[in-house]
Amino acid sequence: MADLSNKKVAILTEEGFEQVELTSPKEALEAAGATVHIISPKSGKIKAWNHTDWGIEIDVDKELSTASPDDYDALVLPGGVLNPDKLRQNKDAVAFTKAFLDAGKPLAAICHGPQLLIETGELQGRRLTSYPSLQTDLKNAGADWVDEEVVTDNGLVTSRRPDDLDAFNKKTIEEIAEGVHA
Repeated sequence: MADLSNKKVAILTEEGFEQVELTSPKEALEAAGATVHIISPKSGKIKAWNHTDWGIEIDVDKELSTASPDDYDALVLPGGVLNPDKLRQNKDAVAFTKAFLDAGKPLAAICHGPQLLIETGELQGRRLTSYPSLQTDLKNAGADWVDEEVVTDNGLVTSRRPDDLDAFNKKTIEEIAEGVHA
């Protein structure tokens, strides 16, 4: 496994994130040595969605209004239906996410997480995957959508669903270890 001890990773999320799509990448990144911060438009605690019901509450490390993309080496976007739908309507969340794409920093999004990427206007010609119900929206945003376990396009890592987490986490760590992509 790559050593990420000198890397700082932001996980941008809102209420209603899919629990395992945040906890699994966070644990994998921390096991690789990365410092991980949960960033949200809200302060205090936010609640997860766990399959078909509300799940755990997690602490927010930093409010989005005080977070800077310059302070992080990579960004992770968990899914869940509620989470990305809220974030894509938040101009600060869109700008924060777009800054990672513009800088060529690794960005990993799983399940419904890529929904936020649509709002950045940066998907033209990018190859990615997502939960299948988003494929038309992503194609309409110019993406080359494919149905694969994990897809990497110049530092952009995407996966379809929780079943893909092992491959997603491994590829995310690999891309972060490689650093900025041209």
